[in-house]
Amino acid sequence: MKKIFIGSDHRGFYLKEKIKNYLKNKYKVIDVGNFSYDPLDDYPDFAKNLVKNILKEKNSYGILICGTGVGMAIAANRKKGIFCGLVFNKNQAQRAKKEDNINVISLPADFLTFKKAKEIIDVFLKTKFSRKRKYTKRLEKIDLF
Repeated sequence: MKKIFIGSDHRGFYLKEKIKNYLKNKYKVIDVGNFSYDPLDDYPDFAKNLVKNILKEKNSYGILICGTGVGMAIAANRKKGIFCGLVFNKNQAQRAKKEDNINVISLPADFLTFKKAKEIIDVFLKTKFSRKRKYTKRLEKIDLF
């Protein structure tokens, strides 16, 4: 069973709770916070919790949620081994996973409905990395940063 880590700040909290409930029967879902709505929380804290877990648990995936999705994506991508994509639709999610082998998605709660978020997540979790040389070569270059 795939292990999915999920985290959000206050702006993504309610969407996170819906997503968690949606995924819990299909995957092992681990919530890394926030555990209650707190308008004074800070997104880097939850991105850090998720990233630490993803790096420890091989073959796991992450879902981060904040208002724009940008802050979470920036924070997550600070760590080598994390490939986080800010995703707005299922086609983007599919290409990001297939071509860029993302292991974390960042969702913009202010711009997505729950229905759209489910579509994105389903595609993200089902799509496989293509492993074509042109894609692996690019990822190897990123690892050299």
